[in-house]
Amino acid sequence: MIGRSPPLVIGIAGGTGSGKTTIADVVLGRIGAEHIALLSHDAYYRDLNDLPLPQRDTVNFDHPDSLDTDLLIVHLERLKHWETVEVPIYDFSRHERTQETNLVEPHPVILVEGILIFAEARLRDLFDVKIYVDTPPDIRFIRRLQRDIQERGRSMESVIQQYESTVRPMHEEFVETSKRFADVIIPEGGLNTVAMDMVVARISNLLNSQEGGEYGFTTVQFSAKNDH
Repeated sequence: MIGRSPPLVIGIAGGTGSGKTTIADVVLGRIGAEHIALLSHDAYYRDLNDLPLPQRDTVNFDHPDSLDTDLLIVHLERLKHWETVEVPIYDFSRHERTQETNLVEPHPVILVEGILIFAEARLRDLFDVKIYVDTPPDIRFIRRLQRDIQERGRSMESVIQQYESTVRPMHEEFVETSKRFADVIIPEGGLNTVAMDMVVARISNLLNSQEGGEYGFTTVQFSAKNDH
């Protein structure tokens, strides 16, 4: 779209179960969902429908190669040029893409969340703001266990086996090491109200400076006290 500033692109990374979705929900609620295009890296898992179902379960889904990051980059570039994109819808119970897609329209803010979004330099370079959610491993594991059983049809044994064989080692190799690229590291995720006030204030200021206040974002006021 000619004459418009490019959208503000925000990346939210962190380990599985760290609270990335909670952070995204806070930003959506306080900036306004009508101003934000939300993308999840999870939607871009590679389609494994050419493999037998038992073989799909052996794939390392926590390695960067398991994700079609090239397609995500294409979609981000299009959204930055104010173009609509069709995001895949992934069936996690069968490890394949469905026939349907999710239509995502461009907005002043593009929010991208995923465990590995800072591990790929080409993707990392597209973010204006990089947020890393830092949460203790035991809490992350419990959250993943609950999610995979309740939402993805997994057994407790399979979740534990996957965590020990791929999730934990891949986290240490790719996710934890990508933390150094973050602009902001948030302990406790969306429950850290001081950090969230700062993040939302920064986003509001950036948007207002880019668009000349066109969207009427309210800058968050907060005070911080240092204890010595």
